[in-house]
Amino acid sequence: MWHFIKFLYKVKYMESIILTGPKHSGKTSAGKALASLCSCDFIDIDDLILQRTGKSPRQLFNEGQAIFQKAEVEAVAALTANTGGKRRVIAAGGGIIDNHDAVAALKQSGAKIVYLDISAGCAWDRIAAGGELPPFLQTENPRETHRALHERRAAAYLRFADIVIKAESKTPEEIAGEIKPNMPQIP
Repeated sequence: MWHFIKFLYKVKYMESIILTGPKHSGKTSAGKALASLCSCDFIDIDDLILQRTGKSPRQLFNEGQAIFQKAEVEAVAALTANTGGKRRVIAAGGGIIDNHDAVAALKQSGAKIVYLDISAGCAWDRIAAGGELPPFLQTENPRETHRALHERRAAAYLRFADIVIKAESKTPEEIAGEIKPNMPQIP
């Protein structure tokens, strides 16, 4: 009987952790640190999109927002349909909150959603330091476009998240260390 109870416990708590937040909030680096800390797999949805389509999210977005969002939904569906009973840390793309079908699939998966919160100013500085702006910020006033987008998405991410981590001035390891205690199902 004890083995059966232990088995049920493991099945019940084999939950994935989805890291969300704006572009350059640290989802990938914190996700890798958390996966290492918890001895589980790490998956970046943007990398999965590239593997599945042969095109980067930016290339797909340049072909059309609807084309990119379809690929994003398909990647999320593939992730949530076949967990193999394995716990995973997953990094979502920064704009996934604007993809209602992908968000619904993430919520229905039972995964814990973690929002890495950084200010619009910090996000802008990180994006601008990266070189070429993404297509959705190639406007007459990209900084203002980013600020408005960031504020709208931040409000949506706050409603969506199970856990909010202030990530602005923290290392990936510090972020992972903050997430782990909030996740009692992770040994």
